[in-house]
Amino acid sequence: METVILAVVIALVAIAALSGLVVSSRRKKQLPPSPTPPSAEREVTAPPPEPHVGDEAELGRDEPRRTIEEVDLPEAPAATLEPVEAEELERIEQELAAAPEIEVPAPTAGRLVRLRSRLSRSQTSLGQGLLSLLSREHLDEETWEEIEDTLLTADVGVAPTQELVERLRTRVKVLGTRTPAELRALLREELLALIGTDEDRTLHTESPEDTPAVLMVVGVNGTGKTTTTGKLARVLVADGRSVVLGAADTFRAAAADQLQTWGERVGARTVRGPEAGDPASVAYDAVKEGIAEGADVVLIDTAGRLHTKTGLMDELGKVKRVVEKHGPVDEVLLVLDATTGQNGLVQARVFAEVVDITGIVLTKLDGTAKGGIVVAVQRELGVPVKLVGLGEGPDDLAPFEPEAFVDALIGD
Repeated sequence: METVILAVVIALVAIAALSGLVVSSRRKKQLPPSPTPPSAEREVTAPPPEPHVGDEAELGRDEPRRTIEEVDLPEAPAATLEPVEAEELERIEQELAAAPEIEVPAPTAGRLVRLRSRLSRSQTSLGQGLLSLLSREHLDEETWEEIEDTLLTADVGVAPTQELVERLRTRVKVLGTRTPAELRALLREELLALIGTDEDRTLHTESPEDTPAVLMVVGVNGTGKTTTTGKLARVLVADGRSVVLGAADTFRAAAADQLQTWGERVGARTVRGPEAGDPASVAYDAVKEGIAEGADVVLIDTAGRLHTKTGLMDELGKVKRVVEKHGPVDEVLLVLDATTGQNGLVQARVFAEVVDITGIVLTKLDGTAKGGIVVAVQRELGVPVKLVGLGEGPDDLAPFEPEAFVDALIGD
């Protein structure tokens, strides 16, 4: 019996041992788990919570809603410029800030009428003085001598004065009784005849050839020649002309800078050369540039020549000859200071011998009582006064109109 029990126990033990071997062999055949990185072994993370579904789901919370005005939109990133682009933009801004504003000159039509009050000194001494003398009840020889002195003092000139006095004597004798209105009309008529109303006083700014009109400005230093050239550029621009300036006054310091400043104010380009360079070369280049740009007018400012220096006067003739290689010179304008009176006529004679003067510009006419210089200089040169300067303002250069001038002299 004991033997049977022992056998049963041994059988059970054997069966258990076999079962363990089978289980262990099955476990060895399973794939090993993927290796865990060392860092992950140190981190202990909780498994993600399972979502609640059905009755276990939480109810949504009511949060306050914002209007569209309350929502802050994200700001756009600031645009950045490359260093080169930034420097170029800064340079352009500096050039625009430095560039002078282009001015629009006042119209030239009727400009002398608007400036007639500037002739008050000539009006007092010449116009009103003559009217006062002619209004005397008895015009004896002494009175006629006073009339003659008045005309000579106003720089009318000897020959024109004698002619005017003779005509006035004859007409006053025929007229008989003289009212103030009749005397004013008589004097106006005679002064107009003396100055001349049939002269061509227009500036020739249209070339007969397919090239710009060329205007040369000449004169002695101190007459305001370069300033007059700048003002003349404004006159031409005001009349609808495109202008190129030639700074051929290379001997006077800052003359080219002065002319360029005048040109920039009205959008006219200035052609200039080296200081103390050849004036003829600058004038030639200015006309060449004017042709290339299709400008209407090339305006050349020449050096102020002292009429006693023959070499410089000859050089002025050279400038004109060099410019004429491009085409004819349409105007040669002589600038004279009206305050110099008869002394200016000496200068005028010398200039007329070197270049063919076509017109006269009388400056500073507002600062003198010698308005009669208009008559004297026209008689001396045989060319008309085309422009008069009546102040220091940029638009105080006016086309000369005989009627407006005489009316300003004798008053209303």
